[in-house]
Amino acid sequence: MIKIKRLFKSFSYAFNGLFKTIHEEQNLQIQTIVSALVLLLAYFLKINRIEWCLLCIVISLVILAEIINSAAERIADVLKPRINSYVKEIKDIMAAAVMVASFLSIIVGVIIFFPYFLKFLN
Repeated sequence: MIKIKRLFKSFSYAFNGLFKTIHEEQNLQIQTIVSALVLLLAYFLKINRIEWCLLCIVISLVILAEIINSAAERIADVLKPRINSYVKEIKDIMAAAVMVASFLSIIVGVIIFFPYFLKFLN
């Protein structure tokens, strides 16, 4: 049986984590602002439903990767001091994951928006 009070408590914890991460992580702030601008552009260009789905997926992927990166960095800092070479490697690998997700989102964005810009220029 679903316990509504426990469910709302879980959502509360999740939103607390999201807002804390957005508040403390500069990269996530930038990614959130860029995502909002991309969604506004998509709205004004009236992209189709499939394009909306793809944009939502890649935006979510980038934000999810950044949140996981932030969590992994905190775990690494707790387990080992910052000067440990493995901690640096873990942080570099997680940053690479965010970078790959970001590059993928840029590629998808160009594929989606380029034809709309061509129509606009003609």
